[in-house]
Order: sequence, then structure tokens, then C-alpha cells
Amino acid sequence: RTMQISEPTETENRHGKLRVCYGTMNIPLGKKVQDEINFAEHGLRNANLLVKKFADGEICTDYDDTIRGCDLFIINPISTPDVNAALMEVILAVDAARRASAARITAVIPYYGYARQDRKARARQPISARVVADMLTACGVDHIISLDIHTQQIQGFFGARVPLDFLPGDLVFLEQLAKIYKQSPFIVCSTDAGGAARCRDLAAKFGTDLIILDKRRPKDNQSEVMNVIGECANKNVLIYDDLCDTAGSICKAADVLKKHGALKIFGCVTHAVLSDPASQRIKDSEFDLLLFSDSIQIPPPKMEMIKDKIQIVSCAPLLAACIECIHNEASLVDHFEKAKQIVTEVLGKK
Repeated sequence: RTMQISEPTETENRHGKLRVCYGTMNIPLGKKVQDEINFAEHGLRNANLLVKKFADGEICTDYDDTIRGCDLFIINPISTPDVNAALMEVILAVDAARRASAARITAVIPYYGYARQDRKARARQPISARVVADMLTACGVDHIISLDIHTQQIQGFFGARVPLDFLPGDLVFLEQLAKIYKQSPFIVCSTDAGGAARCRDLAAKFGTDLIILDKRRPKDNQSEVMNVIGECANKNVLIYDDLCDTAGSICKAADVLKKHGALKIFGCVTHAVLSDPASQRIKDSEFDLLLFSDSIQIPPPKMEMIKDKIQIVSCAPLLAACIECIHNEASLVDHFEKAKQIVTEVLGKK
């Protein structure tokens, strides 16, 4: 499916012609979003963001064509392979666009790095997610789009002048999950109480049950599952989470569910951070299938190790549709409601 751009009206031209560019952290995703929009068919053209890296590690961004008076969308996750360089790319790309007189600048950040540092866990720690928000605001961004951000209160770190549109991660996977559910009906599992609301919404879309795992985390990036709240014996289970870092939580969750009598174990994770030893853990896990989005580009060696366990579902159609809605000043909520109808269509439910 290619995105349909409405004929320009006076309102839709308020922010200028649509331009979309991307940084270096996930070039394949940036190209997919541009392909979804199909600029050539509508007489538009992409913006081209050049990112240079100097010998001392500094980076510099530049646009190879005019963006004056344009409605510019910059796609770049704040993620691996270099989280800090990714953040600087976004900041410098926004600053360059502001100085080049773009009419409106939207940062499309599929994965919002530092989102887990959204509060002071100890007395003398920073609130890094707020610092990132302040940096983006200070450099002149007008709008933020982020996919399945770790905690939704980060929206409050941006002032009213810089709205943040939060895209629910389950919308990326609904069609594929509906196909799985049709063959192997499942219940939905949250790996902790904090993700229960996200999983409850997904379970409601399928009209299925929710179970929750009681988790204790003795150290950073280490978790121990203690109890299963709910019944999973003789049932297929889908574990849904926003991100997979070292894969400790999600793989231990699969082990515990299997010990409690679960049949097939499916996983659905929006952001594949996959810090070591995640790939080995996934390869050795109890998962029958694990779905990831392409919000973060998985390095080829890691992909080779886990290719038999995972399936990648692209978030490009969702990001492209969001860009269309914002450019045309259309409702995102209406688009989300239409996306939910996929489950009904695939399963044939009324």
C-alpha cells in the first residue's frame, strides 16, 4: 500500500511543501517511509540530509537542496549503534533546518533513547529523558513523533509549544498478530505491572485474557520473575513489551510460562535494542516466534543468530501515515481507530 496524499488546500499549505529526510542510524527504515509516501507520484521530492563525521569524532549535518518554507520531517531513532551520536544527529539536523528557514520541523524518533531514565532512581542522578527533551526544544524542533515510548509521561517533558505524538506500538503488529491468533488463539502476558495497561489494551482488541508476571530486579539489566498472576496452563501466550534490551526479562518470562504449562509462546516487542547477550538468550529461549519492529536496525551478525526465532514487521507504514496526518492536519485518533479494524477483518469478527 502506498500512502495517498490529499490535494493541497489552503490549510494544508500552511506549513509548506512536504519534505522527508533521515539520519544514519536506520537508513533502511528512512527509505521505507519515503517509499510509502511515494513522492514522485505526487510531484514532490525527498529532502536529502548529509551527515559528515570528522576525524576527531565530531559530526556535521547539511541539506543538499533548499528546504526554505517546507514542512520538514527528520527520521532518526536515538538508538544503537551509537545512541549519543544519534541524538546529536537529530539535534544538529533540527538546528540546520531552523537556520535554513524550514517552515515547520518535526523530529520522527521511532525509538526515544534515554526514555528509561525518566525519574531520579537515586538521590544524585539526572532525569535524562527530560534533558533530551530540553535539548530538542532548545534547538528549535516544532513537533515530535515517537513510537511506543517507554513511559507516556515523557510527553509532559515538552512544553505546549512542542507537542509529542505517541504512536501505540501494537498498531505495527495488529495484522500479523491477527493471523497468528486465527491459527493459535492466545492470551496476552505483561512482563511486569508497569506494562499491564499496554497489554490490557492489546488483549481487549482480541477479546482475550490478560496475565501479569510479578518481577523483581535486583540490579540494572537483571531481572527475576517471581509469580504468575493469572492462569496460563494449556493456553498459548503472547508476551508483549515495548523494548528488548538484554532479553533477560522476556526470556525468563517465557521459561516461567512454559513451566506453568503454557503451550506455544509468542513474543511481540516494538524496539529491538538487543544488547549482549540478548541474541544468544533469544536463540536458546522457549519462544516459538518473536516479532520485532524495524524501529532499530538489527546488526547482521545478531540477525543471523536469531533469524529462526524472529520476524521483522515494519513500522514504516504507521510512521508514513502519521506524517500524512500531521502534514494534512488530519486526526491521528481516526487513523488509529481504522487500524484497529484490521483485527476484525482478519478474524471475521463483528
